[in-house]
Amino acid sequence: MSALFDDVIGHGPVLDLLGAELDRPAQAYLFVGPQSVGKEMVALRFAAGLLGGETDERARRLALSATHPDLQVLEPEGATSLGVDQAREVVARASLTPVEASRTVFLFPDAGAMTDSAANALLKTLEEPTAQVVFLLAAESEDDFPPTVASRCRTVHMGRVPTAELVTALVDRGADQREAESVAAVSGGRPGLAVALMRRPEVARFRELWLSIPAQVSPHPGDGQRMAASVLEQLAPLVEDSVPGDLAKDKAQRARRRAEMSLLVSGLEILASWYADSASLQLGGPIRNADIDLASLTDVSPRRAVSSAEAVLDAVVDIQANLRRELVLANLFSSLGADE
Repeated sequence: MSALFDDVIGHGPVLDLLGAELDRPAQAYLFVGPQSVGKEMVALRFAAGLLGGETDERARRLALSATHPDLQVLEPEGATSLGVDQAREVVARASLTPVEASRTVFLFPDAGAMTDSAANALLKTLEEPTAQVVFLLAAESEDDFPPTVASRCRTVHMGRVPTAELVTALVDRGADQREAESVAAVSGGRPGLAVALMRRPEVARFRELWLSIPAQVSPHPGDGQRMAASVLEQLAPLVEDSVPGDLAKDKAQRARRRAEMSLLVSGLEILASWYADSASLQLGGPIRNADIDLASLTDVSPRRAVSSAEAVLDAVVDIQANLRRELVLANLFSSLGADE
């Protein structure tokens, strides 16, 4: 593995692949995976390697700080999307000779925010590759782009990091074992979120909050709405703590939105694990949350537990589809409390 990636948690096979391709990269790479798994971090370090190789420390340092003249980092306009005007600027810049390095690298850390018109504006450049240009795009899914664009990129899949590997990395960064295990459980295999949450006292309470929900749900819509508001209120401090304080307003807003999404998905996965444990325990199988009151897991029938876990995971899909989060949670909590 290249020393470029020494501070990256997990993703060993991906890092080995990228390290081997520094000298002869593909025209375009599409890094896909859940939020906060490290796509942007890995892409930026790969860009540094493309511009500075293994020996040019100055070039690598400039690239890692996004100040290298041959690295163009394209962020969404305002708080939402990458527009067609930005894409046209990229097309024009791609035809120019690099300033210092042997190539120009274009990095789109939030490429999923690209509009269809912007993606189509880039298509001609991707169809007629230039040896001196490399595109690095990061998004949650290939489906975020027109198929004609995604098909012209080498897709790099970045999954969640195994819990044991994440715990070891957090301990190496100064967390004690218990804290590391708590943070790893909350982050759901997302190293970026895990590092951001280190030494946050609210982390342990976050998991307890979601595991306590099955005992609180009721079929009354008003109760569901109150629970949803309470969950989002208790989520807010963790969201704010995970966003660096030195970001520009638009970038901070995007970071805040991504952090809230990651935390909500992690919380819902923890909730789903309670119902999965309930069904598994009553059918003689293993459980994931061994530290909770096992008697509480028999409060719902196995059939109800399975359907409830499915409902929670459906809510994850709705949250990721950018439906109103408070409404999704309120409807979910009411459905979980409905009579069997």
